[in-house]
Amino acid sequence: MGKAGLSPVLYLPHGGGPLPLLGDPAHQEMINCLEHVVTLFEKPAAIVVISAHWEEEKPSITSAEQPPLIYDYYGFPKASYEISYPAKGEPALAQQICDLFKCANIEAEPVGQRGFDHGLFVPLKIMYPDADIPCVQLSLLKSLDPLQHIRMGEAMADLRRQNVLVIGSGLSFHNLKSFFSPSTDAARLSNESFEQWLMETCSNADLDEQERARRLVQWQDAPGARYCHPREEHLLPLHVCYGMAQSHTREIFRLQIMGKRTSCYLW
Repeated sequence: MGKAGLSPVLYLPHGGGPLPLLGDPAHQEMINCLEHVVTLFEKPAAIVVISAHWEEEKPSITSAEQPPLIYDYYGFPKASYEISYPAKGEPALAQQICDLFKCANIEAEPVGQRGFDHGLFVPLKIMYPDADIPCVQLSLLKSLDPLQHIRMGEAMADLRRQNVLVIGSGLSFHNLKSFFSPSTDAARLSNESFEQWLMETCSNADLDEQERARRLVQWQDAPGARYCHPREEHLLPLHVCYGMAQSHTREIFRLQIMGKRTSCYLW
């Protein structure tokens, strides 16, 4: 458990497709970070992952007892499609999350046929390679509305009173074209400026929560925001995490992935 007996909430990078599991040196800092962060809290009884790679009209939660893996990436080596992560599902937890949403007047539904995408199995294979912790996965909203995602987190806050690890799985820098383009001074400045803004927003204890939430809702006003996130699905898992925590972060981890500055946040 974390501070004041509450379970941790973690926003982490899951990297580029399956590359972190294929020995890609540009992901080594990410691997080191995820291997370290699990030493900072006790092993959870269950894990909830909000993945950047699943969007629905309303919050949807995997509810199968043994969800399959979804290899939702293309053009990688054959081994990428043979990755195994046989974690069990947790139907009772999925139903509990639906009930928490209902109490907050948010319509949600369990989804029995959906599997785990790489936003779940890539980081968890690094963090908990034995796959011995039951997991459920939660979708984003197709609206991509930042305030709605904060409210989703607020609705789930009671999970922190259980030994449940909640993970927002995304990437604080997600401009795919830029990953494969020559770096420029302007690009580096945009990347670094947004990272600095995000770290300040999430970690500054002098900000009251109304101001912190306002900044996150208006994230597009941050320097370099749309360069770093042409589309915001990899940022919004952080908003769900913040909604659960409603406080500044306990710790920030700075790292580089594929030559870009990124960060990981622990509440």
